[in-house]
Amino acid sequence: MADSARARKLAERIQQVVAQMLDTRVKDPRLGFVTVTDVRVTGDLQHADVFYTVLGDDEERAGSALALESAKGIIRSEVGKQTGIRLTPTLAFHLDAVPETAAHLEQALADAARRDAQVQALAKSATYAGEADPYRKHEDDDESDEAEA
Repeated sequence: MADSARARKLAERIQQVVAQMLDTRVKDPRLGFVTVTDVRVTGDLQHADVFYTVLGDDEERAGSALALESAKGIIRSEVGKQTGIRLTPTLAFHLDAVPETAAHLEQALADAARRDAQVQALAKSATYAGEADPYRKHEDDDESDEAEA
């Protein structure tokens, strides 16, 4: 079992190698503007999950997924050469859902801000249903309280 520091270093190196390979050696026309966002390596260093994002629509994402799958062999062999470890980990490419999640959260925050502004506008023009301070004592009550004391 490898320690977590070694797995983290290997994951960082795999991320660099994969990004470099996508930039320079993989010439598949289906490959869109791909960014490698994260790599996670199992504790035994036998498997690496590569997370990526693609700039564009669903068609470009699907084409990039096919291009990555077809280039997996040459990318893995280059990872093996550049890392120098005894057993090269298998690679699995996963489309990262972070941009969609971030867009959804941004939309939710914008909706909340819009609703807060509406509530503030209503609060400025609001008036009390009864008196402004229903617990205020009348002056007559204050005098009678002082007289009793």
